[in-house]
Amino acid sequence: MYDKELVLEVLGQIRTASQTILSRFKPVKTVSDFTDSPAGLEKLDSICMPLIAIGESLKKLDKITQGSLLPKYSQIDWKKAKGLRDIISHQYFDVNAEAIFDVCQTKIKPLHDTITQIIEDIK
Repeated sequence: MYDKELVLEVLGQIRTASQTILSRFKPVKTVSDFTDSPAGLEKLDSICMPLIAIGESLKKLDKITQGSLLPKYSQIDWKKAKGLRDIISHQYFDVNAEAIFDVCQTKIKPLHDTITQIIEDIK
């Protein structure tokens, strides 16, 4: 068994980071909103940081739960969610704005909803 309080803390951090991304992404309508101005690039940067935090926290969560929790929620591709952290962190100058746009547009809300469900299930 794992430390439920610690798991809930990490899940809460992931949920907060996903809310931050959703909020920051709200005014972004196209990839060019990221790429065509200094403000857009700042927006991209401000979204990448919580994406890194989510990936790192998911890895931490796997360690704490010995890989037993996330596989129960197969609606999310956890491997890709964790892998995005590595791509952004280690290949930062090659970050693809289109890929980040797609992640924000299609993956963050389901991730947020799933994390919320996990929290409810644990409580």
